[in-house]
Amino acid sequence: MTLPAPTYDLMLLLDPQAEESARAKIVADAVSAINAQGELVRQDDWGERPLAYPIDRKTSANYYLLQFHAGQSALLEGLDRTLRITDGVVRHRIIKLRPGTPNPPEAGGAQRRPEPAEGDSPRAEPAPAAEAPAAEAPAAEAPAAEPEAAPAPSPSE
Repeated sequence: MTLPAPTYDLMLLLDPQAEESARAKIVADAVSAINAQGELVRQDDWGERPLAYPIDRKTSANYYLLQFHAGQSALLEGLDRTLRITDGVVRHRIIKLRPGTPNPPEAGGAQRRPEPAEGDSPRAEPAPAAEAPAAEAPAAEAPAAEPEAAPAPSPSE
């Protein structure tokens, strides 16, 4: 009995300052490499999003998710090598998915909340936090003070 080929995620973070044609060529080359040696399952363009931290002085990137099946490691090694040296790729990551992994979020990126069932009381939404001035921000984030210990007895007692 032959096991099905594992599923992989290829997440591409492309430079938003690169020309649109260059970004499209990077994605098209990755898709053609996958189709040549594997099977493309899903392709999502998540658009431009901010990075968690600056990379090479860039604060945002265009995100693309490609899901595919690959039976041989040659495809993975080829993709990794090609994307590592390609100009316009800020970051890339190939991840092997475990069986039963849920589908990725939709391209809009917004997580939908389940609607309350009839008879359920809707939960109160938390009020948006007001932004504190920069000078007061550290004080607001300071950890709570520990309870005071009993005073130490004085040496005269």
